[in-house]
Amino acid sequence: MQSSFSTRRGATLYLMVWLMLGIVFAALVEGATGAGWTNALLFAIPATLVYGCAAGFSSYYVCRAYPLSDKSLVSILLVFTISAMISALLWTGFCGLWNSLWQDAGIPLAAPLKATIFGLGVMLYGLSATTHYLAIEFDRARAAERRELESKLMAQEAELRMLRTQIDPHFLFNSLNSISALTSQDPAGARAMTLQLAEFFRHTLGLEAHCKVTLAAEVKLLMHFLAIEKVRFGARLTVEQAIGEGASDCLLPPMILQPLVENAVKHGIGNLPSGGTLRIAARREGSILHVQIENDVDEDLPAAPGKGIGLANVRQRLAVLYGHEASVNWTREKQLFRVTLALPCETTEPSACA
Repeated sequence: MQSSFSTRRGATLYLMVWLMLGIVFAALVEGATGAGWTNALLFAIPATLVYGCAAGFSSYYVCRAYPLSDKSLVSILLVFTISAMISALLWTGFCGLWNSLWQDAGIPLAAPLKATIFGLGVMLYGLSATTHYLAIEFDRARAAERRELESKLMAQEAELRMLRTQIDPHFLFNSLNSISALTSQDPAGARAMTLQLAEFFRHTLGLEAHCKVTLAAEVKLLMHFLAIEKVRFGARLTVEQAIGEGASDCLLPPMILQPLVENAVKHGIGNLPSGGTLRIAARREGSILHVQIENDVDEDLPAAPGKGIGLANVRQRLAVLYGHEASVNWTREKQLFRVTLALPCETTEPSACA
């Protein structure tokens, strides 16, 4: 048999049920004939187990041939009534044959007992068919749930790829603008920034949206990005980082911090004539990873966060991957702008990127 009873545990449970039915059958035989418990058990248990296997296979394949969703109730009842009567008749004959093999240890099979065995066979066949219908419907529901889960995962992958395709051109557009600005003022700096940009994309081409990287690898990539920006900003751009113990091994989506750092440089420090400091901090609190991106800003400029593509993409990517378990918050304090991420700290994942 297939379905839930094809596993070792399912088959064992199925046989245990039929063994208990065999004991009940033995009690019925002993009470009807007074042949003694030993003779009744020797007769009833083997006969019941054989019928359990035969009726089980028969009822299972009839259930498969007559699914509840495709056949009418009348045809199903008619087919199972005929199958149950034939199976019960064969079982009654088998019981008589099995009893005759025991000679002196046999039991008297009178007509009333044979009628009882036949009726019991019909009932047990119906019970077996009902059990198989329930198992088939359970397997069907589980398969539908699995297909629904796979569809959701595929939808998540598609959404992550869409969000990623928004981030990459946005970053490239800003970088090319920076190179264009340097071309007339500092040709050597423009060449250096082009080489840095090529190296940066060489490292990011292997990253995929469904993979995750450690915080240490993400920060390393950020430092590479900031090296590109320092070619343009020089001493005006200062970077500080403070990564707490245990935080470096936490996994997070690749390049999830890059648009936040890019915004901090472009919209924060880029508007300060004397430059400023960008601070990257992370700490682990139990199963939660907290990451903070903080930068100096011009307090005279109005704050309009949340409208750009960077922060919006970060919020969407975290929502797709973690749902309500992750959050993104921002605060503005005069000359400081701060974005804080909170997400589950995962340290192992089969699809983690190297």
